[in-house]
Amino acid sequence: MALPGFLARERIVAKPGFNRWLIPPAALAVHLCIGQAYATSVYKTALVEHFDTSLTAIGIIFSIAIVMLGIAAAAFGTWVDKNGPRAAMFAAAMFWSVGFLVGSLGIATEQLWLLYFGYGFLGGIGLGIGYISPVSTLIKWFPDRPGLATGMAIMGFGGGALIASPLSRQLMNVYDPAYDGTAGTVPSGSSVALLFLTLGLVYLAFMLFGAFIVRVPAEGWRPDGFDPSTVKQKALVTTDNVSANNAIRTPQFWLLWTVLFCNVTAGIGILEQAAPMIQDFFRTADGSLVAATAAAGFVGLLSLFNMGGRFIWSTTSDYIGRKPIYMVYLGVGLLLYVALATIGSSATWIFVILAAIIISFYGGGFATVPAYLRDLFGTFQVGAIHGRLLTAWSAAGVAGPLIINSVLDARGTPGELVAGDYRPALFIMVGLLAVGFVANLLVKPVDSKWHEPRKDAAPSTRTPERSTAR
Repeated sequence: MALPGFLARERIVAKPGFNRWLIPPAALAVHLCIGQAYATSVYKTALVEHFDTSLTAIGIIFSIAIVMLGIAAAAFGTWVDKNGPRAAMFAAAMFWSVGFLVGSLGIATEQLWLLYFGYGFLGGIGLGIGYISPVSTLIKWFPDRPGLATGMAIMGFGGGALIASPLSRQLMNVYDPAYDGTAGTVPSGSSVALLFLTLGLVYLAFMLFGAFIVRVPAEGWRPDGFDPSTVKQKALVTTDNVSANNAIRTPQFWLLWTVLFCNVTAGIGILEQAAPMIQDFFRTADGSLVAATAAAGFVGLLSLFNMGGRFIWSTTSDYIGRKPIYMVYLGVGLLLYVALATIGSSATWIFVILAAIIISFYGGGFATVPAYLRDLFGTFQVGAIHGRLLTAWSAAGVAGPLIINSVLDARGTPGELVAGDYRPALFIMVGLLAVGFVANLLVKPVDSKWHEPRKDAAPSTRTPERSTAR
């Protein structure tokens, strides 16, 4: 189906002299909005009470959204590469906004399935398309610094909760004056419904802003002073290209899939449970020592480290390489999880520091993986390959919350849990990070048989299956 003229890729080709530093704000406009997904813990308890159900049942909403993120990213990755970032950002804005509106209706009418369908299914599609839409574009604008580029794009997703968490708390207080954020007070279901309605409209405006300022570089464009021949000097970096269809037939793709799955599963469990988790770790017979307002602030702090880690660690990978940085994410992260499980409840500041660094590694893993893919498979269809790899995020979106919520549901009642109730789940995360660490060690350059023929090369008698998408 033909796209409307204002969304067509040829309408957004940058003219000579265009400043490439105008592209990151377009990416951030989208990613800061869809990053709201990380702020769900702020109103999670309210939804449990409103629908009179379990943590697991409410956690499914988040899991559906992440599953649909991966499915949509995989299904539409080639479409995004073909039609360009404006069409993709526009589609993401529509799905994300409508998802909130349908979710609001579900909460207001106490129809949990509508919340699953709205925020989970429709919103998840918006998440997937919106997440990958600016990534391949930024890599093309910054071939000299791919780690920096993907960090700029994806740090917004990690920082979304930094805005959404306090904003959500303030809006729920406006819509429900009885909720003041202190321990023991829970916002009403109607206030959460109005929150969803408000966020849906606000996010629509900001995402459309990003869609209409984004541009793609002209064919053959390169930054001043950049010599592509210098790229090959780095380990695991290729100057060849692999199609999306062939990439998924290589062991490197599935090793990275495992790495991403393990890193995400370990981090997503904390993020999805962040606000109640810090309260439970410091609960006494008289209640939690951490107020709800402080717990919401903790969610915001994690968002800051999630966002900062995406930029700092991915930029660091430009200097030390993608494989070594993942050894840090997974190896050091493993040790931090052990510390969180054993000494995390000894002092609030210890818990906060450990959790913050863990989440910075979680965010860094997301931001670095597109550059890792570009190193191994080239730029030809990196957006589509990235989309297919994000099915690991879908699987982790189910596994992470399911592990945490299942363990907690078996250990006690929400609001009465303590630090020891979390330890079994945390040690499961330690094992997952160990598996990811081994998978990363096994990554090596892609065999030349999977490379796309060079335009300036003679036809080869031995070529892999060619992708039909261009």
